[in-house]
Amino acid sequence: MKSIVIESPGKVAIKETPMVEPGKGEALLKMKYGGICGSDLNSYRGASSYVSYPRIPGHEFSAEIVEIEKNSLGLEKGMLVTGNPYFNCGACYSCRRGLLNCCTSNQTMGVQREGAFSEYFTMPLERLYPGRGLDTKTLALIEPFCISYHGVGQGNIQKGDRVLIVGAGTIGILAALAAKLRGAKVWMTDISEQKLAMAREFGIDGTFVNTSAEDFEKGVNENTGGDGFDAAIEAVGLPGTFQNCIDAAAFGGRVVLIGVGKKNLDFNFTLLQKKELRVAGSRNALKKDFIELINLVKEEHIPLDRIITNTYAFEDAPRAFAEFDKNAASMLKVVLEF
Repeated sequence: MKSIVIESPGKVAIKETPMVEPGKGEALLKMKYGGICGSDLNSYRGASSYVSYPRIPGHEFSAEIVEIEKNSLGLEKGMLVTGNPYFNCGACYSCRRGLLNCCTSNQTMGVQREGAFSEYFTMPLERLYPGRGLDTKTLALIEPFCISYHGVGQGNIQKGDRVLIVGAGTIGILAALAAKLRGAKVWMTDISEQKLAMAREFGIDGTFVNTSAEDFEKGVNENTGGDGFDAAIEAVGLPGTFQNCIDAAAFGGRVVLIGVGKKNLDFNFTLLQKKELRVAGSRNALKKDFIELINLVKEEHIPLDRIITNTYAFEDAPRAFAEFDKNAASMLKVVLEF
């Protein structure tokens, strides 16, 4: 079969790889669509803290079951599914407490273990979720939506909250949609006016450009009457954008960190005490997030596919990665059609 392989930073190739065979408790899956996410792009750029090379990337997917054993999960041959790509050890303290997304030995597909970007791949049955009639493009977007949805849950976003999302990329816009589903009013900020324009198409309550400290402070004050936001969600993964969230949060507010980065931040930690901020990290997602979102997207007719700005044939993956790397400021979700 053919697989997409990141051989080293900046080098992607389509390679012949051995055909996979499902083991006990696994299904053989045929890829339909796969999304290139920020972690895949960081692997391509050599900026990931976790990846090793060579690596088959990809953990956002929709697939068709082509071989499966009898099971009690309602999974059948021919069914379209997506799945949970975060493999936990089952033995660490986090796993023993049911915090599977916080496994100390987590292995995410496409990062610490081989990903889904092959013509065929296998998955444990308990990690697969039926698409409930969602089309294959939409189904491939459930995983990134789960990342944002889980983060909004970590922030305990409530109806009427004023929420600021820092970063108008895919995860940021999906976090905005998740917050809107909870009844919050949502603002977004980014250095790219082009991305903010895309965000406004999703019904965001307001946006402002963040190209300087002065612009950012002005945007926060003008949109909150100087009060600050009830919650600020970081969806970039840079020291400066985390500092933005600390600064933008109201006294007694909440800060959620979804973005992943490698750089340190030197900041006045007394601000956390002074403001009595509740700061939460958000890592991966849980089974319940996948199940809830598949149902929500279907029942609420959420047009997730509108976030897709570019679609490539999987054979064009080298070009897709290169163009996404160069044009990230103007591209949201990039998907590969297998």
